Amino acid sequence: MDSHPFHHDSKKESIEEVIENSVEIEEDLMRTYLITAERVHDDPELKERLENFAEGNAKRTKQLIDELNKEK
Repeated sequence: MDSHPFHHDSKKESIEEVIENSVEIEEDLMRTYLITAERVHDDPELKERLENFAEGNAKRTKQLIDELNKEK
């Protein structure tokens, strides 16, 4: 049994904040990669790599959101 419930709650909140911040970072990176990929016209390989990076960010974002939903 946890003898410090307040400490546990604040720790849980700080973990949620870290995850929420990570979601924002992943979403920002995803947008950046997609916008950059849209601007690439002369290098199909680079365009595809950027799109793959964005897809990876989208997957991580979903995983992070799933973690947040587990905590609630």
